[in-house]
Amino acid sequence: MTLRIANCSGFYGDRLSAAREMVEGGPIDVLTGDWLAELTMLILAGNRLKGRPGYAPTFLRQLEDVLGPCLDRGIKIVSNAGGLDPAGCAEAVHELAARLGLSPRVAHVTGDDLTGRPLDLVNADTGERLDATPLTANAYLGGRPIAAALSAGADVVVTGRVTDAALVTGPGMWRYGWGPGDLDALAGSVVAGHVIECGCQATGGNYAFFQRVPDLAHCGFPIAELRADGSAVITKHPGTGGLVSIGTVTAQLVYEIGGPRYPGPDVVARFDTITLSEDGPDRVLVSGVRGEPPPDTLKVAVNYLAGYRNTMTLVLTGLDVEAKARVAEEAIWARIPRESFDQVDVTLTDGGLLRITVMDADRRTAGRAFSSAVVETGLSSYPGFYGLTPPGDASPYGVYWPVLVPAAEVRPRVFMNGDELTLADAASHTAAAAESLPAPARRDVTSMVDGPVVRAPLGRVAGARSGDKGGNANLGVWADTADRYGWLAGHLTIATLKKLLPALAPYRIERFELPNILALNFVVHDLLGRGVAASPRMDPQAKALGEELRAQLTDIPAVLLPGP
Repeated sequence: MTLRIANCSGFYGDRLSAAREMVEGGPIDVLTGDWLAELTMLILAGNRLKGRPGYAPTFLRQLEDVLGPCLDRGIKIVSNAGGLDPAGCAEAVHELAARLGLSPRVAHVTGDDLTGRPLDLVNADTGERLDATPLTANAYLGGRPIAAALSAGADVVVTGRVTDAALVTGPGMWRYGWGPGDLDALAGSVVAGHVIECGCQATGGNYAFFQRVPDLAHCGFPIAELRADGSAVITKHPGTGGLVSIGTVTAQLVYEIGGPRYPGPDVVARFDTITLSEDGPDRVLVSGVRGEPPPDTLKVAVNYLAGYRNTMTLVLTGLDVEAKARVAEEAIWARIPRESFDQVDVTLTDGGLLRITVMDADRRTAGRAFSSAVVETGLSSYPGFYGLTPPGDASPYGVYWPVLVPAAEVRPRVFMNGDELTLADAASHTAAAAESLPAPARRDVTSMVDGPVVRAPLGRVAGARSGDKGGNANLGVWADTADRYGWLAGHLTIATLKKLLPALAPYRIERFELPNILALNFVVHDLLGRGVAASPRMDPQAKALGEELRAQLTDIPAVLLPGP
């Protein structure tokens, strides 16, 4: 017997029809959806300042399609769409249900919102101390409050900030009765949750080898068939587009992670113990995951308003592109000195785009004063002048600031139809938190490949997926055979990575090996500055970093390259 947990949303803005597709496409037991990327909390805070809901309204649009069928079939609905206002979201669910003539039991989870409480605002990544006033401060809760709500009979559970994996771990706790000591089962559920929380990225979306994915335009969303021991089969509904393979699952496993230890409020999942195996067409078994006690701290996502930003993009064509860029800058800074701004970023792309971003505490300086200065150069700058962006006002931007708080100081609360439930205290892990499992025996993947080499793109023998973790970027790279991984692990050092991608040379990079899934993971510290909302990069979430790496030429043993 398994618990079939489906995903219908990987971010705020994902496919609206996905909930209906998952409910109608085949049997499921739990319908989950993730709406809360790090950036989303800031977006919701902005909405709330404008008098709009502090939760994700698109969740209600999806729920309208499926609430009745889910109640009829006993399908539980678990979502973090409550954002900054889980209670308001739960009330909106009640209003929707009444309009549909339904009477679900709706629970909501609070306790994550620490805004206004005294916090030690030391950045968990950089060690810097924040002296600004937080706009939002939300702790990452685990799965136990969700399990409590389901155990009390909830049909719909709405949370605020929980870990992405909690949407799977919570239902697993509810169904199988896992306690705090069931570390391996909990760890397995965390890995399953990590795989399916980004929706179609587990079923062929954003996949390095996208040409192998059938009917990507109609990609099905993922399902985790979760077992009592924490192992899970990742699959999708039959007849949907996309692909579930060891490759697509590996791609998602290395997405937005750090080292082999993946910490969370319920357990530390050891990604260096994961075993992947085929279980039939579009079915991959994830098993063998080991767990360690969770840390005695919780991560808190703090956001604060840092000022205003504005970007103007000019197109440089024809000859002497770099000289034209210099002329363009000189003309702009002659009208408004570069020193007028708190921060300036100038990027000249290989395609001839000159992108200038300014940031300042003063809205007018970053806004019309800057964009008007750029426009004024239109007839007195480089030949062929034209822009991609019209002159506009500056917009406020926020900064993501991760901090840690003692877990004992955060008290989750669960309400069912407005009444608070009594939560049993989980056993404390404080004394055992320092204990950890030994590193697994190193798998021998040393490549003994000899013979001639061919200069070819790295992506001919390796996949990659990249993303953001606050101000850091993660770059996961994997191979599909032991020989290819053995060569990759020996070849792709930090020094080689910086040689292939010279723009990474100034940054501190960590490298981690995951030979059990034939993968490497790199963490590029500070590449994204103060996080996605404040990053001036054209690719502020580093989503394209992996594909940039795969396009680089390097010397590859000919025998490892795919045939014609």
